[in-house]
Amino acid sequence: MSEVIRVLGIDPGSQKTGVGIIDIQGNRIRHVHHHVIRCGRGEFVNRLGVLFNALSHIILEYQPSSAAIEDVFVAKSVSSALKLGQARGALIAACCHANLNIDSYSPTAIKQAVVGHGRAEKAQVQHMIKALLKPPLPLPEDAADALAVCICHAHHAPLQAKIQSVKK
Repeated sequence: MSEVIRVLGIDPGSQKTGVGIIDIQGNRIRHVHHHVIRCGRGEFVNRLGVLFNALSHIILEYQPSSAAIEDVFVAKSVSSALKLGQARGALIAACCHANLNIDSYSPTAIKQAVVGHGRAEKAQVQHMIKALLKPPLPLPEDAADALAVCICHAHHAPLQAKIQSVKK
């Protein structure tokens, strides 16, 4: 039997952050947990602290062996992108604090891995996550996106490991 790899997936946001955790064993992927960290609309610096602390607690409880996070993209405005980047930084810091390796994936790569094309709608991603992982409901959109990050990582990690072993 092959080793179980527990992956933490993160869909960053400055007000809501999706968190998903899966176990990978060979070709099998199993849902472990999903959650949405809600920061509200309070003082921005305090929200960053909420993100760091909440993700640190989740990492401590579920003990993932690696993490994956969605890249920042500029959708609305530069100001929104900067805030999202800072939120993403707080989440990456929580992973680094727990000594987790973390990989980043573009929204297009994540949608491609889960739905089969990079311009899929959020509802399509959510539908595929329900079909693939059969998570307990409700499955909030942000949590579905985080589980999609996990699946993307599950597809890319073996290839990345092979590339790293060849480079050594």
